[in-house]
Amino acid sequence: MRSLSRKVCLLGDFAVGKTSLINRYVYSIFEDKYVSTVGVKVSRKIVTIAGIGETIQLTMMLWDLADIGKFHHVQPSYLGGVAGAILVCDLTRPETLENLRTYAADVLNINSKACLVLAANKQDLVDRHLLTSRQIKAFAAEFEMSYYLTSAKTGTEVEALFQHMGQVLLGQS
Repeated sequence: MRSLSRKVCLLGDFAVGKTSLINRYVYSIFEDKYVSTVGVKVSRKIVTIAGIGETIQLTMMLWDLADIGKFHHVQPSYLGGVAGAILVCDLTRPETLENLRTYAADVLNINSKACLVLAANKQDLVDRHLLTSRQIKAFAAEFEMSYYLTSAKTGTEVEALFQHMGQVLLGQS
């Protein structure tokens, strides 16, 4: 079995659910209270993925980056070595989708071959959605990335999101 390690950054505005998505995926937990991430928190998840003709043990180093404020630019040093990024928006806050343009540009400036995946989070808050599936699809198409309608609270599509990222990362190797 071959082993690989890849860095994946979760990027997006404050309170979109970056930490909650990681906690759901890595630790199978969800906490209702909001605690802002300060700086960077790195979590690790080892997954076994069936590749073409072989099984690969992939270690995903998941970098949870704090919201970087009004101008939304990520420190280039945080993105060094990035192989992929999960861009997270909040379905109840439309501006969080639009702000992902800058995050995507920051990642692609560091690694033009980095894979991007969109997580439109808080799918469980159906009666509060202000983003439409059409807007999500259009944004994802613009950046040629897959998208998932996730809920860190219920776990909806979280496993599929990270499994997809793992498959795409293996395609890079």
